[in-house]
Amino acid sequence: MTEPTRELQLLGTFVALADSLVDDFDVVDLLQRLVDECISLFDASAAGILLLSPSGELEVIASTSERSELVELMQLRAGAGPCVEAATTGEVVSVDDIDQISDRWPAFAADARASGFSSIHAIPLRLRNSTLGSLNLLRDEPGALDAADAAAAQALADIATITILQQRLVEESAIAQAQLQRALYSRVVIEQAKGYLAQRQNIDMDEAFARIRSHARSTQSRISVVAADIVAGRLVL
Repeated sequence: MTEPTRELQLLGTFVALADSLVDDFDVVDLLQRLVDECISLFDASAAGILLLSPSGELEVIASTSERSELVELMQLRAGAGPCVEAATTGEVVSVDDIDQISDRWPAFAADARASGFSSIHAIPLRLRNSTLGSLNLLRDEPGALDAADAAAAQALADIATITILQQRLVEESAIAQAQLQRALYSRVVIEQAKGYLAQRQNIDMDEAFARIRSHARSTQSRISVVAADIVAGRLVL
């Protein structure tokens, strides 16, 4: 690929990742686009991404080919390999020649060679002290990832990390908002039940709430559920 064309593609990839920070997007589609672009951007034979799940386990989230996915899965099963190490340590792990690491990661080296790969460069998806996974570039030929490519790949991985973290924050915020909305609604129902009981039993609001709370405790029910039953006429105290 000529340098101007490569620069335009790199800029386009950065723009696509940046757009996801303000637009609605699917994180899997975004990461799949990232690994697809990495093939031509960095002269890789295949690329893939390992991502930490909410439970803390690494999973293959995007891959450009079955053979690259197989190599990543083999590392996960063995619990060791360049991709796993980059994802767990937050450090770049570059293997210029897979034959040279047979002693360190014998299972990975054998699987990689069987799949036709000769070198791999694993770049962590990290932000400060948070590492979410790794972006993995695999090549059929041995050789180092030059400094410019390494810097560009790390920059793309960093933006992807920010994007993933932002989505998680949005999801957590949405969950928190939903929980708050439910809490507010429950409070309204409880107040309605207190008023209903106070009027019906000719008692004050404190006593009405005490009866609701006592019934909830004795039946191991939520106060909001007891209140809703009172308001709906399903329960008489």
